[in-house]
Amino acid sequence: MKIGRDVYLNKLISKRHNGLIKVVTGMRRCGKSYLLFNLFKEYLVNEGVAENHIIEIAFDSFENKRYRDPEVLFPYIMEKMSDERMYYVLLDEVQMLDDFESVLNSLGRKQNVDVYVTGSNAKFLSKDIITEFRGRGDEVHMYPLTFGELMSVYDGDKQEGWRDYVLFGGIPLVLGFETADQKSDFLKSLFEETYISDITGRNNIRNKAELEELLNILSSAIGSLTNPSKLSATFKSVKNKSISKDTIIKYIDYLRDSFLIDSAIRYDIKGKKYINTPSKYYFTDLGLRNARLNFRQVEETHVMENIIFNELKVRGYNVDVGVVVMNEVDKNGKKIRKQLEVDFVCNKGSKRFYIQSAYALPDKEKMEQEQRSLVNTGDGFKKIIITKDAVAPLYNEEGILVMSVYDFLLNPDSMEI
Repeated sequence: MKIGRDVYLNKLISKRHNGLIKVVTGMRRCGKSYLLFNLFKEYLVNEGVAENHIIEIAFDSFENKRYRDPEVLFPYIMEKMSDERMYYVLLDEVQMLDDFESVLNSLGRKQNVDVYVTGSNAKFLSKDIITEFRGRGDEVHMYPLTFGELMSVYDGDKQEGWRDYVLFGGIPLVLGFETADQKSDFLKSLFEETYISDITGRNNIRNKAELEELLNILSSAIGSLTNPSKLSATFKSVKNKSISKDTIIKYIDYLRDSFLIDSAIRYDIKGKKYINTPSKYYFTDLGLRNARLNFRQVEETHVMENIIFNELKVRGYNVDVGVVVMNEVDKNGKKIRKQLEVDFVCNKGSKRFYIQSAYALPDKEKMEQEQRSLVNTGDGFKKIIITKDAVAPLYNEEGILVMSVYDFLLNPDSMEI
């Protein structure tokens, strides 16, 4: 099954011959190797690049084990280059190569070499990996399948696809399993044997149970405002365990560095300033989140919000949680200060959108509730409400674009309607 990952393929294509080392980062099993060795290589060949000018090595295969030694690898690559034409070096699981930073920097300095690498285990899974290449790295960050990418190969209608996506997420390998039991077993095993193992190994975590308990709490609270102090209190009250705020901060950093979770911090829209705490946490893949909870607690309201967050990140937006401060007078004439929430404040360049995730809009009262924060932002940026309801995209009397989650996810230009 060929899945087009055009967003990432086009990014790699646009970075050809830019003199930098192209580094494909992202959570494990999101499709980085397939992007490089299948889709990008196919593109190069179709563009007329001779196959003997594409040097590809997967360091995790047994037959390439000897090339993990830089003293063996570097001469091998040099011997492959017999002329001055451009060579493309594609290296997979590059963290398995000893002293990989020096090797890549040496290759990157050659005029007729274009270098592309992926990596996905403990040493490489770091948000700071680009700094290893001393300013010569150019990152392409990859995500699991979006709903649109899933539907491009899905054998069923969008409602069936949605049910699968909400439950099993977008790890490409999941599509190779036929039954729900096979998919859930795979995701549970993947979480434990790959992600937990990587994070505990990389960070020398001695108390694995603490990390797993934190994951359970975060999994249960996607889209909820929280902070390390609250999480520490939850451990005490619910789990009857004591874990310090500082330890929780470290664990959350480890989870974010592994790309397993992401966060959105609060932004005061009228005051034009960030509010450091609390934040919202979202899972990069919902299938893994659900596997963490043994496929209980699949509340579509929160899951839909998480899916919208991930889609916005894939589209290249910086995403914050909006706060609209309102000064009102209660029925007794007393002044009160209220904080209304905008689910997502999305920024990219000069563009800004305010987005509200509303699973259902059954009546006028619910609509007014959802749009109240949007109509009080005090500026003219575009405002969107995304709902699970089957509605055609339309602008309501407040000038707010209301659309279904299907229209939003399946049309890459949906925010520009």
